[in-house]
Amino acid sequence: MAQTLQNVAYGDDEEAQAPAAPDVALKKRLHKSRRAGSAKALILVAPLLVFLLVTFLLPIGLLLLRAVDNREVPSVLATSAPLLAAWNRQALPSDQTFGALVDDLKAAPRDRIAEVGKRLNYLDAGFRTLLTKTVRDLGNVDPANAKESLIAIDEKWGEPQTWQTIVDGSPALTSYYLLKAVDLKKGPDGSITAAADDAIYLDVILRTLFISFSVTVLCVLIGYPLAYMLASTDDKTARWLMMLVLLPFWTSLLVRTTAWLVLLQSNGVVNSILKYVGVIAEPIELVHNRIGVLVAMTHILLPFVVLPVHAVMKGIPSTYWRAASSLGAPPYKAFLRVYLPLTLPGVGAGALLVFILALGYYITPALVGGPKDQMLSYFIAYFVNQSSNWGMAAALAVVLLALVVGFYSALVIAYGRRPGARA
Repeated sequence: MAQTLQNVAYGDDEEAQAPAAPDVALKKRLHKSRRAGSAKALILVAPLLVFLLVTFLLPIGLLLLRAVDNREVPSVLATSAPLLAAWNRQALPSDQTFGALVDDLKAAPRDRIAEVGKRLNYLDAGFRTLLTKTVRDLGNVDPANAKESLIAIDEKWGEPQTWQTIVDGSPALTSYYLLKAVDLKKGPDGSITAAADDAIYLDVILRTLFISFSVTVLCVLIGYPLAYMLASTDDKTARWLMMLVLLPFWTSLLVRTTAWLVLLQSNGVVNSILKYVGVIAEPIELVHNRIGVLVAMTHILLPFVVLPVHAVMKGIPSTYWRAASSLGAPPYKAFLRVYLPLTLPGVGAGALLVFILALGYYITPALVGGPKDQMLSYFIAYFVNQSSNWGMAAALAVVLLALVVGFYSALVIAYGRRPGARA
């Protein structure tokens, strides 16, 4: 009897454990199927990823690399730069270094020497002229007596400071552009100090932040009630209002900015109307100043607040208002305690989008703003198009990218710490 019960017990255990094997096999097949699906999806999006990498990420990465790239000087002064690296920086370099510099300048093409002169001119104004004069008179230089010959061409070759400039500009990687982009400089001893002589970029950065923040606040203050009107009105009226909101997207940015230039000028429509109704006696300056920049940028960026806020408002049930009223809340308290918190995700998304877009604005401030209203992107364009200083343009682009990433990260962290954000 006991043996029979034992056999029955074993049989029950085997029957209980029997389904385990099919479950494991099913999980393996499911996991394999998911991996196959992921591989197929990756293959389908691979052309798009390659396209983005080649046409977008790679050029941006190469541009940002220019912020620390300094290969012009060591590539041209291939023989003299290593000798100067071992120089004690007190007395003049050795005769061998003088001769190596002459050999490097004779071997290098004129356009490459011009690049070296421009690069070293950032460190010492007048070095490009010195280098050009030296290259022009290299035919009279005796290689066996290079030191005296160079000093005869220009007395600056007999000053240690001239050679110190070459040493400071010789490393293949440099922090010069990045430091200058935030009004800093590196001293001869390697210490980093404030560049008081031409400190302009911190003011430009603060100006960019202030204009972007002001435009963001204006867009939120104007866009929020407009989005509420779109969400609460009837469908027919909402369609017409939405068409007016989206109208700026249907015209070129340059056309919209130029239109504001026409409207806000001294003899423009706005001043004419104000004079006609008797508000002003003389035209007021509404363009080529901060007012014109704020007005034009707010008009252009307003839809980027209205659309996300309107989308959030359309998803809020109207029963919430009635529920708050039935519990005794007056309309203002129902708005502040119920409706406004529910719309904050849309407000945050729209405000962040406007702020990031405003940080990189160039055309609008350049056309309707004055000299003191130009933002960071204006100086990036200046160094690319006019000065051909790619290192400085790349450094300012790094600063702009750091601002965007920093504010976005701060918003993500702040949102993640909100109570119930993970729920």
